[in-house]
Amino acid sequence: MILSSPIAYLSEGVFVELDEFVGPAKAFLKLESFNVAGSIKLKPAIHMLDELQTAGRLHRGARLIESSSGNLGVALAMVCRARKFDFTCVSDPNLTSHAAAMMRTLGAKVVVVTDRDANGGFLQTRIDYIQRELAADPSLIWLNQYANPSNLRAHARSTALEILRDFPRVDYLFVGTGTCGTAMGCSEVFRERSPSTRIVAIDVEGSVTFGGRPGPRKIPGLGTSRRPEIADPRKVDEVLIISERETIAMCRELVGRYGILLGGSSGTVLTGLRKRLVRPAAGEIAIAIAPDSGERYLDSIYDDEWVVRHFPQPPSLT
Repeated sequence: MILSSPIAYLSEGVFVELDEFVGPAKAFLKLESFNVAGSIKLKPAIHMLDELQTAGRLHRGARLIESSSGNLGVALAMVCRARKFDFTCVSDPNLTSHAAAMMRTLGAKVVVVTDRDANGGFLQTRIDYIQRELAADPSLIWLNQYANPSNLRAHARSTALEILRDFPRVDYLFVGTGTCGTAMGCSEVFRERSPSTRIVAIDVEGSVTFGGRPGPRKIPGLGTSRRPEIADPRKVDEVLIISERETIAMCRELVGRYGILLGGSSGTVLTGLRKRLVRPAAGEIAIAIAPDSGERYLDSIYDDEWVVRHFPQPPSLT
């Protein structure tokens, strides 16, 4: 395989079967980390920029800004570096040191806001910062993944079709929800091509996306303190809320049981899958989307000291 650019490679369908994960059902994990950005977020990063360029809104040297808890920021830093755009990522204290270092190495400016918003998170604070920057410099371009339909189109045109290409029948699709781009994009395709598939959105305690009670969260990736504009609860069949303690325990279990090092979002999604399929029928097929791997979480969910410091009653550390 010869590519014109490293960001041109997007793995289309890498699945691993989790043997005996939910009894007689078949559970498959769609691994999205096999690209240079290391996460599913490379898809919307490329797609959002492509659509802006097609519309004639981008030029060489353009200055872009976006709010991200990590993975989209890394993906945008890579794409912007390759395409000669300036990029600023606005994040918060939950940003991992690994992701922050990657962005800075790629030439991105990283701004970390520290004031919590009215719902105990940082998202509105990040957006308020961006709004101030836009007011000061109207030439600055905000991608706004939370309201940008290009975000969900990226997954309608890739992620959903990749699943259906390898699995003509899917009984359950489990998708983590942050901006909700993946869930909403997949829903559009599955509603049309596989209407019998039950789409289960996975959210975290402290997130308000689906009307939950707001609260602080420590693990970046899933959940919001402000509902994204592209989120539409009517497009999913169920919503499951998972605690961060359960996320940590699942991530560590997967390492010991399957030798798979996954990110926090993936552990949250798989916790939801196991909770939902308590008594599955033999042969039912469940697909869980794993947005990233665990390297960026080695100093957090895989670090005993970090876990004990942030969780008074931590999950098992074995």
